[in-house]
Amino acid sequence: MNVKDFKHKKLPDSPGVYFFLGLHQQILYIGRATSLRDRVKSYFNKDIVKTRGPIIQKMVHEAVSIDYRGTDSVLEALILEASLIKTHKPLYNSRDKDDKSYNYLLITNEAYPRVLVVRGRELDQKFKAKDIKHVFGPFPEGNLFKEAVRIVRKIFPFRDTCVPFDEVKKSNKNKKPCFNAQIGLCPGVCSGVVTRRTYARTIRNIRLMFEGKKRTLVTMLTKEMALLAKRHAFEEAQKVKQTLYALKHINDVTLLKRDIRELTRGHGIFRIEAYDVAHTGGSKTVGVMVVVENGELKKSDYRKFRIRDTHGINDIRSLEEILRRRFNHAEWRLPNAIVVDGSRTHIQSAKRILHEFGYAIPIVALVKDAYHRPREIYGDNSLVREHEDEIMSANSEAHRFAISYHRTERDRL
Repeated sequence: MNVKDFKHKKLPDSPGVYFFLGLHQQILYIGRATSLRDRVKSYFNKDIVKTRGPIIQKMVHEAVSIDYRGTDSVLEALILEASLIKTHKPLYNSRDKDDKSYNYLLITNEAYPRVLVVRGRELDQKFKAKDIKHVFGPFPEGNLFKEAVRIVRKIFPFRDTCVPFDEVKKSNKNKKPCFNAQIGLCPGVCSGVVTRRTYARTIRNIRLMFEGKKRTLVTMLTKEMALLAKRHAFEEAQKVKQTLYALKHINDVTLLKRDIRELTRGHGIFRIEAYDVAHTGGSKTVGVMVVVENGELKKSDYRKFRIRDTHGINDIRSLEEILRRRFNHAEWRLPNAIVVDGSRTHIQSAKRILHEFGYAIPIVALVKDAYHRPREIYGDNSLVREHEDEIMSANSEAHRFAISYHRTERDRL
């Protein structure tokens, strides 16, 4: 597609999920937007390679049409996007290929199910198949997803860690409700004020919400409210009415602001990505990526990598693996500069990897002394002069983050 084709497509200035479709109407890519019109328009800017990379540019060229599904809120668009990506597995949505650090929503298989936000690696390490009732995700944008869960919890209060009343020891039956119950985020599972049947309906509602079936949910609740009113259970009917109102008037201002920042990313932002490797004599090797944008650490974009191939004491090969895995994620914003720990050899190695992906991003390397203090910076001199403080800060933070992650992995076993 090109910008002329796009101009013939009328997209609304409202939230939703969009689809780039191929020659045979197969889904090539799924994304979400606060404004469908503005987000899709951004794919036809001249700087698409810089802001989204050559892989996404290739996707746009292969696409022959665009479709969309509107939603009433950014929250619903976020949830629907994850559900559709999991269902259709589009070729160019590579975000969930190899990163176990993404967030999932887990509903446990219990009498009073817990609703938990967990990392991908935790699904394998901490939970058995029989303990899991439903899983939704992955959700790559952790902070955005956690905010979405907070919004959903205000509409459908759920249990996360408290002990159900049925399991509380008799000597402690008169205990106070948990803190979340006191502030309205738990229905009172721990104090026995909610039955299993009532709580099961709450879990059903959350499931439908995260399956992207809000319309079905609204229809069911509307019928439920009418039935309760017919039985003269007016107090319960009023509660359902309040839930319906909350669903139809979702307050997701925080999500809206975050999504607008995502839409305008790359405009006026100078992004540095710094990489470092840590190991013990070549074993238990890990790597990290840290991000500095306009002089400030952006911890929500940090990434951890367990090195998969056995390289021994070979930081260059470990760096190459990290960079390949990082640039397989075409949906991550591209940096304006890359910082590595090492020498000119490390720069040349990193350039080879970037060349494989079609990128030409400036790279600088910091050489350290015996006390790990910066001794010299190799790379683009003008870049170093203009951003030396940010480069030093990014490198120092990458070293700290790598050592911290390595210690965690080393002590875990």
